[in-house]
Amino acid sequence: MSRGHRPDRLERLELKQLRLLQAILRELNLTRVADQLGVTQQTVSEQLKRLREVFDDRLFIRASNGVIATPLAERLGPKLDRILNDIAALLRGQEFNPAEYTGIFTISATDFEQRVVLPGLLKKLREQAPGLRVVVLKLEIDRMAQQLQTGEVDLVFSTPGFVPDSCPTMLLYREHYVCVCCRQANLPGCETGEPLALAQLAARPQLVVSPSRGDLRGMADIWFEAFGLQRNVVLSVPSFAAAAECIASTNTVAFLPSRLLPDARLSTLPIAAQPPGFDVIAAWHSRSGQDPLHKWVRELLARQFASNTDE
Repeated sequence: MSRGHRPDRLERLELKQLRLLQAILRELNLTRVADQLGVTQQTVSEQLKRLREVFDDRLFIRASNGVIATPLAERLGPKLDRILNDIAALLRGQEFNPAEYTGIFTISATDFEQRVVLPGLLKKLREQAPGLRVVVLKLEIDRMAQQLQTGEVDLVFSTPGFVPDSCPTMLLYREHYVCVCCRQANLPGCETGEPLALAQLAARPQLVVSPSRGDLRGMADIWFEAFGLQRNVVLSVPSFAAAAECIASTNTVAFLPSRLLPDARLSTLPIAAQPPGFDVIAAWHSRSGQDPLHKWVRELLARQFASNTDE
């Protein structure tokens, strides 16, 4: 056989041929190898012919009850076992074991989602993946797309309107707003339970939560405008954690997500109509869609909120 084409022998070698070679070395019988691999004896013979060309050696010589390995084939055996074991280990790298995982997972969320979503999730992460370190960042709406693309952030908890359309998402739960005021405000309706007219509500000094932009507009503005009303927003705070204390100390009214209530400092203010609710979603970059860690975290979230999507 010619030895002039050795530089391209690797290109002619296939993984299935290595598995065949390993099986022949183990069984020393071509018929049994064909049965084990689920191929015909003709296929085994054809692949063995190609292996002989690649290694420029007969590899196996027929005997009365099978085949005998040549010295080269015997020397190839241990190397072949290591190679195929390494390839198998490479594929096993896709099998995710939370208990053995060590690494960092970064989550970005408003303080509202930090209070509602994170406690249950972090409990499961600590129980099942004690080697995983979790970093929680304040949601930066204007940097969200960049953070996801660069991997600075792995997972975002937000509302759909802030998430780039290119990002895959999953619904966690549906939320609704509750109109609240200071417990000592003595506004009409607080004592009697009579709904406050929207025109009266719009005229009251109001607070909005704007996590990153400091806007004096909130989700309810468009809703008021649909009734021909302009609401009187006088205060914008960056977090829901600050909202309750500021409402109580400034005698403003505000719309807070229901999962932040009850709060001893606040009273629910009955109003004539309710603003639309909103969805809370998890979002990630498409490149992370098949990552084993990401998939496992999303499965935990799906189980955590399995019964809450219709609220």
